[in-house]
Amino acid sequence: MLIYKIFRADEWAELAEAGKTRGAPVDLADGFVHFSTAATVAETAAKHFAGEDALVLVACEADTMGEALVWEPSRGGALFPHLYREMQFDDVAWSAPLPLHDGVHQFPAGVA
Repeated sequence: MLIYKIFRADEWAELAEAGKTRGAPVDLADGFVHFSTAATVAETAAKHFAGEDALVLVACEADTMGEALVWEPSRGGALFPHLYREMQFDDVAWSAPLPLHDGVHQFPAGVA
């Protein structure tokens, strides 16, 4: 199952260069890397990245993250994947730009 992380361009560049990240400021504050599912990623983009352009959508295979990936309830009781270790560049299955068009993020086909 693919899970998704939205990065700002500088955060993505940092992961690509360093090969690992503890995540964005919200991830650092919460002590884990936040991910979304295909069913929740559009809401995540709208809620936490409203109006932001130059974003990157990153897909990771949940099954390869082992016990460090924990599914925990969040918005409305929905289960969200939280990674309790550094995210590695090797975790990335694929990435794609997440452009903003008329105030709405445009997701790749098959996501959101």
